[in-house]
Amino acid sequence: MATLVRRLFKVALFCVLFRISLAYVHTYPTPMPESQGIAWLHAANRLGIRDPDDLYIPVVLVANLFVAALLYMSIMKLWRWYRSK
Repeated sequence: MATLVRRLFKVALFCVLFRISLAYVHTYPTPMPESQGIAWLHAANRLGIRDPDDLYIPVVLVANLFVAALLYMSIMKLWRWYRSK
């Protein structure tokens, strides 16, 4: 039972970290500079995507997952270090 609770806590921790990263890892509401918008448009066109937002949104979600995973690993390492003292 304790193992299940620990696993559920870890999943919940990751979900909370991902939700926090959604709020802070993006360029909105600050508008992109024109040069950055053009770069997204060129990248989208090279991949065969008409709308640059169809490329931007998945890239930002992957970045959010990466940030959440880094935070999660850092918290777990700190927790192990704290418990070993």
